[in-house]
Amino acid sequence: MPKKPLNGAAEYEKALKKADAQAYVLRLCISGMTPRSRAALVNLKRICETYLQDRYQLEVIDLYQQPELAAKHQVLATPTLVKTLPPPLRRFLGDLSDTAGTLRRLGVSVTTGKT
Repeated sequence: MPKKPLNGAAEYEKALKKADAQAYVLRLCISGMTPRSRAALVNLKRICETYLQDRYQLEVIDLYQQPELAAKHQVLATPTLVKTLPPPLRRFLGDLSDTAGTLRRLGVSVTTGKT
């Protein structure tokens, strides 16, 4: 017996739940411990611990110490966050201080308790 098609809202909610269950593979490319690099690292760790608990893998690459990795990871400016999983691959520049914007671009749905 064929399944009944879901309406648009139900399909969207189902897709969000599936995305929320996926693991995130993140790579933060910094350049030494500059104030912006430090802020990006602190902000990203806070975001990961708050919204991606136990569902992320984070690698921090200091391009000041390993400049050859800039070309390998196609990084032109720092700090740069590279999200490799879940697809699609995305790059984010800056200190990641806009939590809502960062979460939206990562594809992380956030439900608030606001009424």
